Amino acid sequence: MALMKQHLEITGGQVRTRFPPEPNGILHIGHAKAINFNFGYAKANGGVCFLRYDDTNPEKEEEKYFTAIRDMVEWLGYKPHAVTHASDYFDQLYAWAVELIQRGHAYVCHQRVEEIKGHNPPPSPWRDRPQEESLLLFQGMKKGKFEEGEATLRMKLVMEDGKLDPVAYRIKYTPHHRTGDRWCIYPTYDYTHCLCDSIEHITHSLCTKEFQARRSSYFWLCNALGVYCPVQWEYGRLNLLYTVVSKRKIIRLVEAGAVRDWDDPRLFTLTALRRRGFPPEAINHFCARVGVTVAQTTMEPHLLEACVREALNEHAPRAMAVLEPLRVTITNFPSEKALEVLVPNFPADETKGFHQVPFQATVYIEQSDFREVMDKGYKRLAPGQPVGLRHAGYVVAVQNVIKDAGGQVMELEVTCTKSDAAEKPKAFIHWVSEPLVCEVRLYERLFLHKNPEDPAEVPAGFLSDLNPDSLRVIDGALADRSVRSAKPLDKFQFERLGYFSVDPDSTEGKLVFNRTVTLKEDPGKV
Repeated sequence: MALMKQHLEITGGQVRTRFPPEPNGILHIGHAKAINFNFGYAKANGGVCFLRYDDTNPEKEEEKYFTAIRDMVEWLGYKPHAVTHASDYFDQLYAWAVELIQRGHAYVCHQRVEEIKGHNPPPSPWRDRPQEESLLLFQGMKKGKFEEGEATLRMKLVMEDGKLDPVAYRIKYTPHHRTGDRWCIYPTYDYTHCLCDSIEHITHSLCTKEFQARRSSYFWLCNALGVYCPVQWEYGRLNLLYTVVSKRKIIRLVEAGAVRDWDDPRLFTLTALRRRGFPPEAINHFCARVGVTVAQTTMEPHLLEACVREALNEHAPRAMAVLEPLRVTITNFPSEKALEVLVPNFPADETKGFHQVPFQATVYIEQSDFREVMDKGYKRLAPGQPVGLRHAGYVVAVQNVIKDAGGQVMELEVTCTKSDAAEKPKAFIHWVSEPLVCEVRLYERLFLHKNPEDPAEVPAGFLSDLNPDSLRVIDGALADRSVRSAKPLDKFQFERLGYFSVDPDSTEGKLVFNRTVTLKEDPGKV
């Protein structure tokens, strides 16, 4: 009761949660759920949420991961109450480890890591060594008197999954990102996590279901030391089909050249989704739709895409672009110079403004919007079948088809008629005039099977399941001039083509666009 009274005096009864990532990789879509739950639960209850880096493994931690994690938390719209590190508490954690030995709850062990791995490792022959001996040995570990792997500090308890005596401290001679060479022993997750929660007076330790097996050690350790013990709640992880999110496997994809880096838009890391053009509010909305359950949730990527379309439909201004251009010359163009055409930024709401695009005698349309021979049901441009040019106020009709020596259509000569003087066409197509040449990257699923990590589905391993058509680069796409001042991560709907985002690879001389999603759901594409 005294501990709880002290806790309430410090917090005032305020809800406190924390998001505790390891700074050894980039966050992925599953982390977005954890961020939303931890920050969202605190906010919904008038509380606060800490961002606490679990920086207890110096071998794998890098500055770029610390920075990227905070960037992604803030990109999703959340501001941490405080940014802390497990390493902030190394002195206190060490003092408690000494106390744990003195209370008879921990001992120094010389079993090697490979000896205590597995489901039923042999019990340690050093479990009952005298406390004084363990204290001296633990001090020796701290002073660097043992080699890595030669000694560990273990806690005396049996965990819920049957694991016996989890390790509390191990020796590592790698300099730490924040503490340098001051320490050569580092605490483990099983030891650190609950005690950092206690120090920060976290009220709700929210973690994914796989940590349920560690709940017993969480409560045991706080009680063994007689410190304040938060409540641990577990919830099911969020997984997506057709992808991998394991840090180790993403590194293998990068090393194999299957993706460019952690932010390759075919991945489902948060940096990759941002680069591809996914708005943060769409990711948050997706997490809200998935909800929080005890069972693990595995979702189809197109459900996330639906949330992306909803957000971009409201916020991505329209523009016109042509991916596979076909030159069209209007032989009776009504002006000696280009006309200016007003195009609404959002056709459904013209109060959101307009932009101007030039319209002159030479325009470019999609090759797929013209056919020499009409099939049944085909409504676009063909000899004898005029089409309207979107927003231009003109209908064009084919007069002449110009081909190269190989019979390939190179250019169309057409005549134009003002829309109000022409018969209503069966279709309106997009076009560009005086366009910008740009690069467009079209993405599809990185993997061919739903579960690329499942040996039953992909016996040869996930690297054998790569989709050879996951990226198609169009170097000579054309976009209208309304996008010329666009900056990286600006988003547009290219009419009839999809939603696109400006890639950071763009230069002053050439814009690069990533297709974020298609306009309509296509189960075969992501």
